[in-house]
Amino acid sequence: MAQVALITGGGSGIGRACSLTLARAGFDVIVTGRNAAALDETVRLMGWGASMPCDITNVGAVDTLFAQIKRDAGRLDVLFNNAGNNVPAAPIGDISPEDFARVMNVNIFGAFLAARGAFNLMRDQSPQGGRIINNGSVSAAVPRPGSTPYTASKHAMTGMTRTISLDGRPYNIACGQIDIGNAASDMTIQMAHGVPQADLSIKSEPVMDVQHVADTVLHMAQLPLSANVQFVTVMASAMPFIGRG
Repeated sequence: MAQVALITGGGSGIGRACSLTLARAGFDVIVTGRNAAALDETVRLMGWGASMPCDITNVGAVDTLFAQIKRDAGRLDVLFNNAGNNVPAAPIGDISPEDFARVMNVNIFGAFLAARGAFNLMRDQSPQGGRIINNGSVSAAVPRPGSTPYTASKHAMTGMTRTISLDGRPYNIACGQIDIGNAASDMTIQMAHGVPQADLSIKSEPVMDVQHVADTVLHMAQLPLSANVQFVTVMASAMPFIGRG
């Protein structure tokens, strides 16, 4: 029987690439997000799978999503907790409380709701267990200037990953995190034109094919539950990460 995987933010970018890759590897992939048309396009590209639109920050909608997964698929083996957003870079004094809350609402509260729903389903199903893969960022280790909301959210994601790993042990639920640096997507288009550096200069940066991210997520997803990639960094080799400062 094929394993069932749920991918949040599955309508574009990293989420779509991971959906296609897991589907090709034989997973029954469910994609979720707010843009139903984009999700349907992902399913069309996969050739099979399911689209379940959901606002990942809405408690009732997320509860309904996991109830539908339980009803339609019977179980959940993998969650790729991928949905995220950002706001334009600015010094902390110029970031509005509304923008900070907007980023945290999706990147952390939404990720919490998805992880909570997956955890409860995995804990209650038979056979018990599953895997949660959180999408972190190199920003949690080496932030860019003007990135307070995004960086804070990714620090919080790392803390959540560590705690879920502990909480999941009695129930055969593994949790790991992929930290991504400069994968080509809608969020990295501006890197070719220049992004802020630690010395406040603006320089272009190299990016990598998003398929490398998808291949890494697939590796994590295919491991037996007796093994886990706790943290992994996948990045463009020449980007300013090692030595950034």
